Amino acid sequence: MEIVVIFTLVVGILLLNRPVTLLVQRLYTRQQFRRFIARETFYHSVVARYLKYYNRLSLEEQRKFLFRTYLFQHSKNFHYIEVEETAEMPILVSAAAVQLTFGLEKFKLNYFDDIFILRDDYHYGFYSRPFMGHVDQTGIYLSWDNFIKGISGQTFNCNVGLHEMGHALAYVNFITQTEEDKHFKKEFTNFSKVARPIFTSMQQGEQGGAKNLLGDYAATNYHEFWAVSVEVFFENPVQFRHELPELYEAMSHVLNQDPLNFITGNTTIIRRLEPVVVKEGASLKTAAAQEEPIFHEAAAM
Repeated sequence: MEIVVIFTLVVGILLLNRPVTLLVQRLYTRQQFRRFIARETFYHSVVARYLKYYNRLSLEEQRKFLFRTYLFQHSKNFHYIEVEETAEMPILVSAAAVQLTFGLEKFKLNYFDDIFILRDDYHYGFYSRPFMGHVDQTGIYLSWDNFIKGISGQTFNCNVGLHEMGHALAYVNFITQTEEDKHFKKEFTNFSKVARPIFTSMQQGEQGGAKNLLGDYAATNYHEFWAVSVEVFFENPVQFRHELPELYEAMSHVLNQDPLNFITGNTTIIRRLEPVVVKEGASLKTAAAQEEPIFHEAAAM
């Protein structure tokens, strides 16, 4: 008899677990949305000042973008190293992550609790070249000077925010598998079918391999090829689609969005349902000197 009771309780808990979880998530989302509404105008003023991507969205998509930015920001601890903190910094860094993941269901990169913002190029471990940013198990690291240049369009085909968020997205899906997006993981296999031959051709040959608009740094390793492809996909989509049309199409599918579709008001390829909401009016963690970052972007020499 006791076994039957225990079995019934276990089955009941399993059956109720998902509905209860969804209810809690819905209540949390509503609460966060109410708080976001009070800050929406400020978020808009910050993001609209720097992101052309955001300014090309429809009004409905802009609100979705800002709310995701708000949720991302409030899921992280931001640390400021030798740079004066401003209210705009965490918003813009969060917006870079949201831009990359705007077509995906999972966008918080939940493995990473900490984001470190440093003043400018920095040295890491025994590497002789300075870094603009890197990602490892301790967090996401960004140099603010390079980040702001990239996000404001001052550096051609270079956006260190998108680059490092690209690494972080791959990290949570394939390294830690802590926030797997089913669409992203499925389509990444198809992406690699197109990307791997291009990457291999860039590494071969007497002159250092085939040249294309992704540049030599993309041939460093496959992780960097992916992150550079992310940058160019958003920063220079017209030339990307013209020179590497198959790779561009693969990028569009793996990220479920196409920057060249802004004119229609629909950035995402597959429309996904958002959670129902009620619409109402520092110190640096020391890395071991010999530890190699999983992903990084070295500054240009």
